[in-house]
Amino acid sequence: MLNFEYQSIRIAIVLGIVISMLWYEKKNFSSGGVIVPGLMALFVLDRPLIVVYTLLIAFATLFIVKQTSNHVILFGRRRFSVIMLVNFGLAWGADMITNFALTSTVDFQVIGFVIPGLIANEMERQGIFNTLYTLIIITVLTLLSVLLVIGKWKPV
Repeated sequence: MLNFEYQSIRIAIVLGIVISMLWYEKKNFSSGGVIVPGLMALFVLDRPLIVVYTLLIAFATLFIVKQTSNHVILFGRRRFSVIMLVNFGLAWGADMITNFALTSTVDFQVIGFVIPGLIANEMERQGIFNTLYTLIIITVLTLLSVLLVIGKWKPV
């Protein structure tokens, strides 16, 4: 569950979208979707392990889709659909395994079931380095912008 005031969430998402759009116009690289940096910025300071888990699911999704594409023709909407289905399956499966098998010793959670898939899609499209580089920069810029606008980070 998000432990932030709704105003902080709104500001982070809006600033993330604005910064993502400006970055894309200038550098022509995407961070995985315009909403991703705002959501990542919300978790970086408060619950960084969720950011790590989100990136791990994105990498696993990318690996599986690349291996699958050696045997099946994947492009366009079909590729994106497969990425999102694999992503959802991995995130849901990891969540189920940690909840049932590990009996709450590990709190496995990703930022939504869609965010890792969006990141994996961009890594497949524009490369891992370009996506991670852009994601890190835009997330940090979003976080700093939120801190400037709000004055402090406001977890509830």
